[in-house]
Amino acid sequence: MSVTFKGAEATLEGKGVNVGDIAPKVELVAKDLSTFSVGDASNKFQILIAVPSLDTGVCASEARKFNEKIASKDNVEAVVISMDLPFAMGRFCSTEGIENLKVGSDFRGAKFAKEYGILLANTPLQGLCARAIFVINPQGKISYKQIVAEITSEPDYQAVLDALN
Repeated sequence: MSVTFKGAEATLEGKGVNVGDIAPKVELVAKDLSTFSVGDASNKFQILIAVPSLDTGVCASEARKFNEKIASKDNVEAVVISMDLPFAMGRFCSTEGIENLKVGSDFRGAKFAKEYGILLANTPLQGLCARAIFVINPQGKISYKQIVAEITSEPDYQAVLDALN
């Protein structure tokens, strides 16, 4: 998969996952500094929304749109994941009225980014997550994967929602 940042090629590091794989269980840090896990079986759909930083316009817009689009979905947990500090993620949610998404910081070792293969290895965003979405079915298998080709572009929201059916 070729990924670019403002047209320049970006290299992704990490193991990587594919549709049909069991989603690796990874620990993230919540806005209150507690930890929680994503991946693996959870008896509900998980939408893992990786963004470079909620402190950018595209990422903020993406979080707001997913917050709206999943509000009416049952049996779905959506998590926005970035390297942002948990405090900043919490402040963003409070300011923007984000109530339907959890936020998870991957700042402790980039475990999620490395396991899912979306750690940016070059470009000015080196060390951050690429823009990607993974849908995990209730049995813990990855049923959908979208790595956005141009990091400054928004994802295909409808394809993500369709993957829940």
